[in-house]
Amino acid sequence: MPKKNDKAASEKRDQLIDTALRLFARCGYRATGIDTILAEAGVAKMTLYHHFKSKDELIVAALRRRDAEWREWFIGRVTKRAASPRERLFAVFDVLEEWFRNKDFHGCSFGQAATEFRDPKHSVHKMALEHKQHMLGYFRELAAAAGAKDPELLAQQISLLVEGAIIHMEVFREPQAARIADAAAKELVSKALR
Repeated sequence: MPKKNDKAASEKRDQLIDTALRLFARCGYRATGIDTILAEAGVAKMTLYHHFKSKDELIVAALRRRDAEWREWFIGRVTKRAASPRERLFAVFDVLEEWFRNKDFHGCSFGQAATEFRDPKHSVHKMALEHKQHMLGYFRELAAAAGAKDPELLAQQISLLVEGAIIHMEVFREPQAARIADAAAKELVSKALR
């Protein structure tokens, strides 16, 4: 049975991560200072450094949580919308549009992290890459299950359409970017499954 202090410490850690995620999404990683996170979370600096050695470590922990939550939500929504792997390849864009229409849409946390931390050896950049690789793997699984001749190529193409739609939405604030990407995906999938 966990001790009361362990539970309280875990709750403080979760509170820091939740607050950091919200602020990073709204303001960016580098622009969000530790003092702002602490003030919003209502915790002392000592509590932060008890759980994380640095701000970068907090960012990685926040991205790790976002990755798990995002993939669970995204894959769950795709699975709910379509039964066959082929139809799930198209449902990807329905779910993207659903995300784009959310009032809390702030763009891709992982794309932003990779942009702000450009060094591929940096822990934050590595975490962003890990997320993108997970998503690419999911698209590859769908492509293979749908019978694509070259699942890797189709997965890369779907991934590029997804990333392009996200950037388009971030810049132009047009949720229909997902529909445009979906139209292109239908052509690619039809060609790949012939």
